[in-house]
Amino acid sequence: MPKLTTGLAAGLGTAAVIAVAALGTSFAATATPGARTPTAAKPNLGAQELGDPEYGVCRGTDPRCYHDWGNFESSRRQSAYKVLLYTRTAGPRHADLGPALAPGLDPTLTDANVVQNAVIALGQKNGFTVDWTEDVAQLASPSQLFKYNAVIFFSTSRDALDPAAQTSLRQYLRGGGGFVGVHNAFGTGYNWPWYEGLLGGANYYDHGPAQTGTVRTLDRKDTSTKDLPAAWTFTDEWYNLVPFPSQVRFLATVDERSLPAGAAGSMGHPGHGDFHPVAWCQYYDGGRSWVTTLGHDARDFTDNTTFPGAQEFQKLLTGGIQSAMGAKPFCR
Repeated sequence: MPKLTTGLAAGLGTAAVIAVAALGTSFAATATPGARTPTAAKPNLGAQELGDPEYGVCRGTDPRCYHDWGNFESSRRQSAYKVLLYTRTAGPRHADLGPALAPGLDPTLTDANVVQNAVIALGQKNGFTVDWTEDVAQLASPSQLFKYNAVIFFSTSRDALDPAAQTSLRQYLRGGGGFVGVHNAFGTGYNWPWYEGLLGGANYYDHGPAQTGTVRTLDRKDTSTKDLPAAWTFTDEWYNLVPFPSQVRFLATVDERSLPAGAAGSMGHPGHGDFHPVAWCQYYDGGRSWVTTLGHDARDFTDNTTFPGAQEFQKLLTGGIQSAMGAKPFCR
């Protein structure tokens, strides 16, 4: 059985694989088109080819990896799109998250909870409702998550889910759910291979100093990038990743040549050379996954006068949320 068909067995079930197998090698050939790869001819490749991870699911850029079995028909009919913002930290906590939240759903926020307030405001401006929590019990069952068209992990850290929530998130994705991972979502669930695959087969390894660089928009047909310029200035930590993302559609990169202090990280990672991605998308295990390593600074949610690139970042994130939850085309 081809490798992709084996992945389908895990993601879709045996009966579905019988049907897909009839497609023969054509599906295997189209499961990863659109996934851009680094330019092999250039000498400065950096750290990219580290490992050959397999995650046992249907994943990549082919929409035949997606199925929702009608779980979101009601919200689509009513245009009542809703997301759950999850910001629990079991390790380092980014300052833009503010103080830890009280248990329950939609606890009281302070002005210091910049991320939570900002995502709520983006929803109000762009036609989707946001619930927020750091209470893992709110993710304890798939039925709880199926109330939401997408789940956003924004700078979560370490083991932010217990076993029940891990199972729930996986079943939610398998039923067509949407996932948005922002910044330190890459510093979460290190020892959980399925979650690493959800991030595009990638994980945070290290970063250098926060510094200003040039973001290159690669694919301006996608919902998340269509309103972005070809290049824009932004300040972030520029995560270095191990493994390097695979079988995804890359949407934006940082030009390492624009970084004054270079891309080498605090734990020895040399950077990714000529191709250092910062945003990408994929279908994964039945659902949709849109992720970005950007989002370190509270000023990301101000304006370009206060913080260059803030408006571009907000457009990128808003489009990623809209596409992951199915309100607009995904990963094109």
